Amino acid sequence: MNGGDAYSMMEAQYIRRHHKHDIRDDQCSSALVKHVKAPVDLVWSLVRRFDQPQKYKPFVSRCIMKGDLGIGSVREVNVKSGLPATTSTERLELLDDEEHISAPKSSEATTNYSSIITVHPEVIEGRPGTMVIESFAVDVPEGNTKDETCYFVEALIRCNLKSLADVSERMAVLDQAEPINGY
Repeated sequence: MNGGDAYSMMEAQYIRRHHKHDIRDDQCSSALVKHVKAPVDLVWSLVRRFDQPQKYKPFVSRCIMKGDLGIGSVREVNVKSGLPATTSTERLELLDDEEHISAPKSSEATTNYSSIITVHPEVIEGRPGTMVIESFAVDVPEGNTKDETCYFVEALIRCNLKSLADVSERMAVLDQAEPINGY
């Protein structure tokens, strides 16, 4: 995993433990970290909602579920215009409420995009906070380099993580955690 940034010891430990991708020669991979000034349960309540990625992902306009929200369920995500794809079909490979791990994977044969998102409690400025780590592996499209592909995907993830932080921190101020088991 390149990521470009030097990870703290704790970040590196979480990445080694939870963010393993089998990378082929024609793929790139990276991991990004975001520190959120909101409690882990609140952040997880947003991340775990496989059926509602648009709650914090600004490029998602709509999500249609096929399944029961458990492992193996499938969603079709409509992406706002301006991005290379307009829809994406994704399968939930892993959802662990105890370890706070979600792993969606695109079932599009052209990208082979897989992601792992973990959330970890931490203390930020003396208050409950959350370390969010998102890693990915994706095919490098013909005509692109690994660096170009990673740069593009990292930019999208950074935007999603910033939005997740903004939404979570706003909810924390208003004390509005989403119910985790009551969808």
